Amino acid sequence: MSEHKRINTIIVGAAGRDFHNFNMVYRDNEQYDVVAFTAAQIPNIAGRKYPASLAGALYPKGIPIYEEKDLEQLIVMHSVDEVVFSYSDVPYRRCDEYRFACNCSRSAF
Repeated sequence: MSEHKRINTIIVGAAGRDFHNFNMVYRDNEQYDVVAFTAAQIPNIAGRKYPASLAGALYPKGIPIYEEKDLEQLIVMHSVDEVVFSYSDVPYRRCDEYRFACNCSRSAF
């Protein structure tokens, strides 16, 4: 791994598209550190982890899944640089709410 700081990232999504995007882009990518997933559409998923067996060698403890309502707190707690939007079925207005929350917390969206 290079000496550069990894980009702390949260992926917000629906426990499908977000996991797929993680596997395709972030799983073995040493530039990024996915510190959390958030979810709102699947009951009782918060408090679980995306398993280490699927997350790959960079995530030996898996990746925690949090309630989406905690996004702003998570951004601050993990010094998040970037929030990745991984929904495919959300109205533009809601997308804009995510962007606003990220901008207020000084992370890219």
